[in-house]
Amino acid sequence: MRAVKCTLCQAQAIYKSPYSGQLFCARCFKRNVEGRVRATINHHKLFEPNDHILIAVSGGKDSLVLLNILYKLEARRPGVKLTALTIDEGVAGYRGHGLRVAEEAAKRLGVEHHVASFKEYYGYTLDEIYDMAVKKRVGLHACTFCGVLRRRLINVKARELGATKVATGHNLDDEAQTALINLLRGTVSRLARLGPKPPRMWEGFVPRVKPLRYIPEREVALYAYLSGFELYEEECRYVRASLRDEIRYMLNKLESKHPGMKYAVVRAVDRLAPLIEREVDVKVKPCRYCGEPTARDICRACEVLEQLGIKG
Repeated sequence: MRAVKCTLCQAQAIYKSPYSGQLFCARCFKRNVEGRVRATINHHKLFEPNDHILIAVSGGKDSLVLLNILYKLEARRPGVKLTALTIDEGVAGYRGHGLRVAEEAAKRLGVEHHVASFKEYYGYTLDEIYDMAVKKRVGLHACTFCGVLRRRLINVKARELGATKVATGHNLDDEAQTALINLLRGTVSRLARLGPKPPRMWEGFVPRVKPLRYIPEREVALYAYLSGFELYEEECRYVRASLRDEIRYMLNKLESKHPGMKYAVVRAVDRLAPLIEREVDVKVKPCRYCGEPTARDICRACEVLEQLGIKG
């Protein structure tokens, strides 16, 4: 059987793009992904000279690919500093392996690495917080506490470390799923915040950027595999079936029949976001309890902690 050749260099191909039809060898595939990330950074002006970029690194495929690509593209630029941050939520038997993978990945590249824990900052692990929620019959799942409290802690640590940007590993699939979830739930105003960077700057909030936003999850996974990364893909014991799982299944099914559907969803959000932003008058102010920036009187993190009798 005749070997299939890479469109660019004629080496043996290992991947065919369902969008362009191009065939890629391992080397050209990785270069292609890196080039598209660079294009996203340049087109959306995600970074500026002298930026201190804090990379959220969990140890999973998305964050490891993000760390390595940003190291290749940004670390050698004059004045740019990269720092990695891992959040330890405090889930027994879950986070230890990821912490080690994240630490070793950062060390291999010579990138400064920090760990911030729920226990240290909030006084309780996620396990302890959820146990309290169950006993007090607070109708929130562990994932709600985790997401809200993790976002707060990342912002706090970013300020403490002097970061000017926070880079997260959200990929094309993540963004398309989130867009459809917000549409189905009627929270259309949140679409304005789904772009590759915030629509505006707010005092106290370190801007978050998404360099992998236009890279499909399967290509992120292949990049990680070809790079030989040790991955942390254990599933948290609090994970449950959700609307996102159903949306993921639906999008994957559509994508298999109509390649480009995920891109179409995200591009539609890119066009709608500025229009929604103009219509939604968001006034950000310090939270009455903790001082963190929020559009409400009390930020979401303090609100969920207050239900447990914990001071935010």
